[in-house]
Amino acid sequence: MRPLQRHLCVIAMSLAVLSGAQAAPLVEPTLRIKPAANGAGHVALTLDACGGKTDTRILSALVENKIPATIFVTGIWLKRNAAAVAIMQAHPELFELENHGGRHVPAVDTPQKIYGIPSAGSPEAVLAEVESGAAALARTGEPAPKWFRGATAEYSPSAIAMIRKLGFKIAGFSINGDGGSLLGAKETARRIAAAKDGDVIISHINQPTHAAGEGVVQGLLALKAKGMTFVRLDDVDGFGNHGTTD
Repeated sequence: MRPLQRHLCVIAMSLAVLSGAQAAPLVEPTLRIKPAANGAGHVALTLDACGGKTDTRILSALVENKIPATIFVTGIWLKRNAAAVAIMQAHPELFELENHGGRHVPAVDTPQKIYGIPSAGSPEAVLAEVESGAAALARTGEPAPKWFRGATAEYSPSAIAMIRKLGFKIAGFSINGDGGSLLGAKETARRIAAAKDGDVIISHINQPTHAAGEGVVQGLLALKAKGMTFVRLDDVDGFGNHGTTD
């Protein structure tokens, strides 16, 4: 283990000890971007690629309509979706690829389940999840990621502290567009189309058989028709509610 890794693990374990026997409540960070100076406003579209395949309905719509997006990819998804990665890399003006972890394990350093998914369970496992996700992106030739979003977007406070010590910003959101890709097309479209200036939208691009994907496209096109513009997280100077809860 490198000196920085050892140092961070010591910090994280110390935070866990200080929290006492009862684990601290989990945090779901919110994130908004600075409102646009003029025009109809802008929003940041973020799409999680957790595992599985690629929803080409969404990917094609983004390319055809020149809608920028920040894509949070796991190491698992990168291995299985080389063709989609190639499309994204062919359009660097549209797509920013960021870290969603190596194995899609929640960044929670105590053993528990979040939405039925077992957490990392220890500081060392959180560290491994973050670093393996960054390494998987590096193997594709992508620049070093600056943002991290953990599986389920739920974190233990001590894990957030460690992830920030690693140099990553935590990618929260202000609008849950597709309910983990479990919502129907109509509700997904309604939620996304209702986005206001400065919102950060989260949805998924890895569930091609789910109705939510159709709703993602419909909602995005509705926003575009209103004159709303789209930005990637790295294109934005100002953020609000970063890493906090409402």
